[in-house]
Amino acid sequence: MNTSSTIETLTIPVSGMTCAGCSARVQSTLEHAPGVAAANVNLMTGSATVDYDPLTTTPELLVEAIRETGYGAELPRETESAEQMLDARDEAHSADIADLRRKVGFSLVASLLVMLFGMPKFQHAVPWFRGVSAHGWRYVLLGLTLPVVGWAGRHFYRRAWVAFRHHSADMNTLIAVGTGAAFLFSLTVTLAEDWFLAHGVAPQVYYEAVVWIIALILLGNLLEARAKARTWEALRRLIALRPATARVVRRGREDEVPLEQLRVGDEVIVRPGETIAADGVVVDGTSHVDESMLTGEPVPVFKGPGTPVTGATLNRNGTLRFRVTRVGPDTVLSHIIRLVQQAQGSKPAIQRLADRIAAVFVPVVLSLAIATFVLWFDLGPQPAYLHGLVAAVTVLIIACPCAMGLAVPTAVMVATGRGAELGVLIKGGEALERAGQTDVVVFDKTGTVTEGRPAVESVRLAADDLDQRRLLQMAASVERLSEHPLAEAIVLAAERAGVPVLPAKEFESRTGKGVAGRVEGHPVAVGNLSFMRELGLDPTPLRAAADQAGAEGKTPVYVALDGRVAALLAIGDPIKPTSQDAMARLHRLGFELVMLTGDDRRTAESVARTVGIDRVLAELSPGRKLEEIRRMQDEGRIVAMVGDGLNDAPALAQADVGIAMGTGTDVALEAGAITLLRSDLLGVVDGIALSRRSMRIIKQNLFWAFVYNVIGIPIAAGVLYPGLGILLTPAIAAAAMAASSVSVVSNSLRLRNFKEVRGKR
Repeated sequence: MNTSSTIETLTIPVSGMTCAGCSARVQSTLEHAPGVAAANVNLMTGSATVDYDPLTTTPELLVEAIRETGYGAELPRETESAEQMLDARDEAHSADIADLRRKVGFSLVASLLVMLFGMPKFQHAVPWFRGVSAHGWRYVLLGLTLPVVGWAGRHFYRRAWVAFRHHSADMNTLIAVGTGAAFLFSLTVTLAEDWFLAHGVAPQVYYEAVVWIIALILLGNLLEARAKARTWEALRRLIALRPATARVVRRGREDEVPLEQLRVGDEVIVRPGETIAADGVVVDGTSHVDESMLTGEPVPVFKGPGTPVTGATLNRNGTLRFRVTRVGPDTVLSHIIRLVQQAQGSKPAIQRLADRIAAVFVPVVLSLAIATFVLWFDLGPQPAYLHGLVAAVTVLIIACPCAMGLAVPTAVMVATGRGAELGVLIKGGEALERAGQTDVVVFDKTGTVTEGRPAVESVRLAADDLDQRRLLQMAASVERLSEHPLAEAIVLAAERAGVPVLPAKEFESRTGKGVAGRVEGHPVAVGNLSFMRELGLDPTPLRAAADQAGAEGKTPVYVALDGRVAALLAIGDPIKPTSQDAMARLHRLGFELVMLTGDDRRTAESVARTVGIDRVLAELSPGRKLEEIRRMQDEGRIVAMVGDGLNDAPALAQADVGIAMGTGTDVALEAGAITLLRSDLLGVVDGIALSRRSMRIIKQNLFWAFVYNVIGIPIAAGVLYPGLGILLTPAIAAAAMAASSVSVVSNSLRLRNFKEVRGKR
């Protein structure tokens, strides 16, 4: 495996895959190809995602490697949008369904006729058929069977032959060998009836079994294809959020232009009830915008000059004029769509079990079919070879591995699509699986449990001779260079007090502690208690005020000027309305809740008590947060970390599941394994609950797929015949195989009904 730093990722459409064995073979071929670091082949999406070194191999060589396995592959079109991709997929899928409908209709009619014409009572009941001999009827049945085998079921034999040429076997091999053996035996009996009679063997044909097997398998494929199409509905609904046109102001007049013609810098008018066409910034007007289609947040958000707007959101009650900042593939919606596509094509670790079984499944079934024939031939009643042939064909048909191949990817597709509709981006099958396994949830405080919009609520001076406005000015002058939310609160307080911010020199930031610099030649330091002690300053005059602020849930921030602690700023950050409800729900789900924050210990403990968090570790740097998560993992805990995706990036990356908070427009889409497009913690509950339910569905699918074969194959082989006289016919085996695949897809589709939790708003 190549681990070069130049690794690139390519998703290649693959056609012709019909079962888990197919996808496993393509994946194995790609994994062993030169220059490939990793490969993931998804049966549901019909695609192969390959991480490769462009210095060692090329996309063309990867496509050729897939084609050499006997499956179709082509390079993706670079300019193809998600909408074009889905349209092309829908068009191809509709064509496949139409073709299957024709083949199913013809096969079912042929099957009914073969069954009817094969009945002696029918042959004698119709006067003009009475003169037809039994030998003649076999030719009639052959004539009805040939189009079913040669046209309706032709692709089974063609794909089985391609697999054989590449020294492999798959679902098509089982169907082709089973029906082919029955058909060839029947054909031989029809053409050489005298030879069988001469050897004392009654000429018996199995055309009815052949046509019914093909008809029922095609019917199962049709039902499966229709059910699969429903797994893409969430992605289709996301794409449909975008309007077709935009009202652009150009040369002083409004022109309605197609969305594709929109450019960065254009000014767009959006009237009440219209959908915002692209990402941008409001330049005129006020309104409330419904962002629930992206974030899942039902409360409309106020928009005015200077505030950002996101494409595909709905303008409610005012006219807005905004300047476009992102169009096409750069918009938030397009990014979300790409993430959902990538997630739907990924695999959780549990898929590896199915893949390993699929890799050996078909050869094992072929061996079991041969063993079944031999046992019947040696031990079965006469005619032993016919009983053996029928039992072997039944084993081959009932053991089709379709259900195993669909068990995991269908659930992942539906779950990630439903999550995106709720404003919860689950980035792949592995994230889905790990989120369902977590037992401890760790939270940052600012911007996660709290609103993240802190404000200076009071200023306490260390001595009466100090000037409050002057100290606020000095603090804001150094904090202006910091990006911390508390720094923004201090700068905003200075602006509201009408105090001008001065230039700062020698600026220094101490992560998790504070900032320092020089303003007009005076040394200024702003930070927490730990920072003051590190600087060798005595905070004693303001400790009582700091303790009181912490007890009230406010963050105490010290201001030092000219080498002494001069003031204390009490900064409050309101707790989000849904935080307490979210913690209660997580407790009911059985989680331990921990807060890791760089904030003051008393403030953090006050917030934790209010919302119901079990344990608090405060005054931590980002590095210490990461160490604490590692310590929990060393104890065997599976940790989910919830943060804002920016200063919590190390902890998010270290956690088993990183959950990044966002607000739809300003969202760190790449920060965690799960990204919340809504700003409240009920999204965490939704994400984890959806993951747990998805894993239950996946385990149910795999259980029934495996149990179906474990029970079905022995019965098909005839294990119940000695004691109970029960034998399955090949046609019944075909119906059972089709039902198993449809049941797995239908079970996964239940995830579409997953309901989000609602807080006490």
